[in-house]
Amino acid sequence: MLSLVRLNYNSGGYGNKNVVGTSTAGSPHEEMSENYEESSASSSMIQGFDSRSSSSVKSYTRGGKFHESSEINHTEDQQVLVTEEEFPEVKVDFQETFLGHNSPISRCRFSASGSNIASSSIDGTVRIWTYDSSTASSRNATIYCGSEVSALSWECRSDRLLLIGTANGGIKAWNADAKRVVCDLSTSRNFPSILDLKCSPVEPVFVSAAASRRHGSTTFERTGFANLTVWHMKTWKPLTVLPLGEDPPAITSLCFNHNGKILAASATDGMIHMFDMSAGLQITGWPAHDSPVSSVLFGPAETSIFSLGSDGKILEWSLHNQGQILWSRDCSRFCNPESFKTRMHEIALDSNGKRLLVTSGLVRAPIYQVQGHESELRTLPHSSSITSVDWHPTLPMYITGSADHSVRVTSIL
Repeated sequence: MLSLVRLNYNSGGYGNKNVVGTSTAGSPHEEMSENYEESSASSSMIQGFDSRSSSSVKSYTRGGKFHESSEINHTEDQQVLVTEEEFPEVKVDFQETFLGHNSPISRCRFSASGSNIASSSIDGTVRIWTYDSSTASSRNATIYCGSEVSALSWECRSDRLLLIGTANGGIKAWNADAKRVVCDLSTSRNFPSILDLKCSPVEPVFVSAAASRRHGSTTFERTGFANLTVWHMKTWKPLTVLPLGEDPPAITSLCFNHNGKILAASATDGMIHMFDMSAGLQITGWPAHDSPVSSVLFGPAETSIFSLGSDGKILEWSLHNQGQILWSRDCSRFCNPESFKTRMHEIALDSNGKRLLVTSGLVRAPIYQVQGHESELRTLPHSSSITSVDWHPTLPMYITGSADHSVRVTSIL
């Protein structure tokens, strides 16, 4: 059963638990407390509603203070320090909370059309659901994978296929129309952990980033050597293994360009690698961070690459002048070293390429302005850390998954 809570900020009404779009006469503070309690979260995080803003919910730590974060805004001649407390809160059109998981969220992704959402939790459960009551729920499903889900990737041309990668090296292909697993693959015994999966936007292929295991205190230290395999999505057979050299450090994140000809990959040694998919060869690479790279994305015009390091720095790299940094932010207060012990942080870029959303070890996540002169923003709070993020493919709408077991869809004004 899907459990959804809709909060409509324009009308001032708050949805009943498990009911979409129904307003109540209860106070906002009472309803918010009930929603957080139902999602198995600490109610001490939500202290009140600020009537000065239609979308303002105050988020406090147990000590009663806002968490602080900072960014360095690089201008031509100066650096401006801005604390997270000064970030305006997003102005919300509506927000809907999905309470169908029983453990912390590991991944959440919009489908190609944006109509469906896949979310996974560390107990190995994947849920497919929709946030809009006018959208057919025929694809809604629950998939039990038997191991922690570490990667989700929808087919890029339709909402039909979902790829699921697990921490024990399994890759499942779920047909959302037929509601069944159409293929169940396994990586080699030498590389038993799936770190990422990405479908080509054009060709019927996908790439898996798998890694060997070793002992360590952080997520990065527990990953060993890398394996990048290209798979065919009709035969479900491996096509080739992309070359990375001898004993390469683990690949943490993958991203295709718009026509699927170039694949970017980030690694635990701080490198970014670029592959020509037609030739199956690496064409360039550079040291992007002095620490492991957690997430990588092509920029909006594909003339740049964004990277997030475990040092908490977000860098935009020029693809015309290799090594040149075009834009940067320090989000180390959100992506602090402690939070990297249990997971890798990720970044997501909106459909216009203007806003960059980042996961967070705090209850709020930052939204950085990449283009234009609008201010940075912060999300409304979950009641625990934010573990996964994604943007709708066409609308000003994002999803956040949290360690409080909830997934939220937020439409912003």
